[in-house]
Amino acid sequence: MKLKQRIVFTFMMSFVLSSTMSGWVTFLNISLNDQFMAHWLKAFLLCWPAAAVIAFTCTPTIHRLSGQVVDRIEKSAGKYSAGAEGECS
Repeated sequence: MKLKQRIVFTFMMSFVLSSTMSGWVTFLNISLNDQFMAHWLKAFLLCWPAAAVIAFTCTPTIHRLSGQVVDRIEKSAGKYSAGAEGECS
């Protein structure tokens, strides 16, 4: 992934995750009341920079690891489906 695309991806993904998660946790803690927006905004502004740094630094590693997990799953599924086909014949 090119650096410019990685920066835009990180900005967008961290914004979506931070706004959603801070809203959810704020709702769980205080429910919807007259203080909700103030508490949510404070939580969001505190967690978005951290989420952006974490996403930018961890995305390449997580992308690589997720590819390895999928490869192992597909290899395992191939072993089982090959064995199952032979047994059904």
